[in-house]
Amino acid sequence: MKPELVLFDNDGVLVDSEPIANRALAGLLTELGVPTSYEDSLRDYLGGTMARVHTTVRERAGVTLPDDFDHVYHERVFAGFRAELRAVAGVADVLAALDLAGVPYCLASSGTHERIRLALTRTDLIGHFPDAVRFSSQDVAQGKPAPDLFLHAAATMGVDPARCVVIEDSPLGVEAARAAGMTVHGYAAMTPPERLADADSLFKDMADLPELLGIGPVAPGLPGHGI
Repeated sequence: MKPELVLFDNDGVLVDSEPIANRALAGLLTELGVPTSYEDSLRDYLGGTMARVHTTVRERAGVTLPDDFDHVYHERVFAGFRAELRAVAGVADVLAALDLAGVPYCLASSGTHERIRLALTRTDLIGHFPDAVRFSSQDVAQGKPAPDLFLHAAATMGVDPARCVVIEDSPLGVEAARAAGMTVHGYAAMTPPERLADADSLFKDMADLPELLGIGPVAPGLPGHGI
């Protein structure tokens, strides 16, 4: 059965930004006296908000990050985006298939609105996601793993959470989707499948997603026009 709304995470699902962002985060934390490897960053912060980074570092290392931490981090991430960011392979075809099937979709990300906008612009996905269907953790009191962001997006779009499907690549996102009472498909191309075990299903190739959503299979190269 087709969903009434598909909610896409952004980083790692729509855009291949996780390597860029986690390299930047690990490097900056290490410079500030909190030794963090790339793998540590993926394990501890994937899918989370900047507030979660601050809280985790304070609780685990007893370090309060400087006031300009978020600014410096985003400067590095945005520079990486401008230099090398790409859309996740096959995701444009999925969006085109949803358009063709008449299934609405939106974006619900832990990232800031500025980060979301830059990522979508750099990867030519911005036309699929006008302002009205872009939702950020900045819009709610609590980010993932709380369900607030997904519930806010569904309410704004006028869809019952039980009729929504979330596409996520992080354990925090899967937890948030389940807490919101939504079906969630875990994208395990980069994230180890066992970390997404609580999802309703797992997939590793975007070409498999249309069938999971009840609109496939779909041939690549469909013209997309957004919503």
